[in-house]
Amino acid sequence: MSLPRRSFLQWLAQGTGVLAAASAPYGLAHMLAPEAPPSRVTKRPARRTLRPPGALATDSAFRDACIGCGLCAEVCPPRCILFHERDGGEDANTPYIVPEEKGCILCMKCGEVCPTPALEAIPRQKQAIYDKVRMGIAQIDRLSCYPWVNTGICGACVLSCPLGSRAIGFDFANLYRPVVKPDCVGCGLCVEVCPHPSLPIRVVARGESTVTGHETVEPLPQGTPSGSAGGAGVLPF
Repeated sequence: MSLPRRSFLQWLAQGTGVLAAASAPYGLAHMLAPEAPPSRVTKRPARRTLRPPGALATDSAFRDACIGCGLCAEVCPPRCILFHERDGGEDANTPYIVPEEKGCILCMKCGEVCPTPALEAIPRQKQAIYDKVRMGIAQIDRLSCYPWVNTGICGACVLSCPLGSRAIGFDFANLYRPVVKPDCVGCGLCVEVCPHPSLPIRVVARGESTVTGHETVEPLPQGTPSGSAGGAGVLPF
C-alpha cells in the first residue's frame, strides 16, 4: 500500500534528520581533532617528468625551440615520449617522459630527427652520453628499497641500466644494495623496472642527492672505480 504524499514527505524529513543527528558526532570530532605536527607529516614528492635526452638546459629555452612536430615520439622504440596537451599550460605540445611508465633506453634517435635545436643530436656512444645527456639523476630511498632494508634480493635497477656500472652499481659491502654513481644521466629505466610498490627509486634534478632525504651522501668524484660489474642492459659499444 502506497503512502500518501504528505506522509511520505514527513517520513523522508524524519529520516534525514536522524541521519544528520547520527553523523554529527563524527563531524565534530574531526573538526576538534588536533592537526598532526608538521615534523610528522610526510608527503611523497610529486612525480617528476623528464625531457627527452639532449634537451636544452632550461625548460624555457626548450619550449621556445620545440615546435611540437612529434617526430621524436614517432621514432622512439619504447614509445616512452609523450606530449603535453591541455594539461601542459606553457608546456603544451612539448615532449616529456614519465619514467614510472616507460623509461628512456638512450637510443638517441629523437635527437637525430629533431628539426630544431630543442634536442641535440648526440652520438650513441657512452662517453658522449655521459658528457651531454642531463635528464636528471636517480635517487634511492634506502628506507624502502628491498635490499637496503634486508627484506629481499633485487638488483633490477642495476641490471636494467643501459650505461652499466659507471651509472649505478652495488654497494661494496652488500652485492645487492644499489648505489647511484655520478655518471647516471637520469634515463629512468631503473624506475620503470623497480618491483617495489612504492617505487623507492626515482629521477630527481641533477645536483640533488642520490639518496632520499632521510640521509645524505657525498657525490663520488669523476673516475671513481665502481667496484662492481654492469648488467644485462649495458649498451653494446
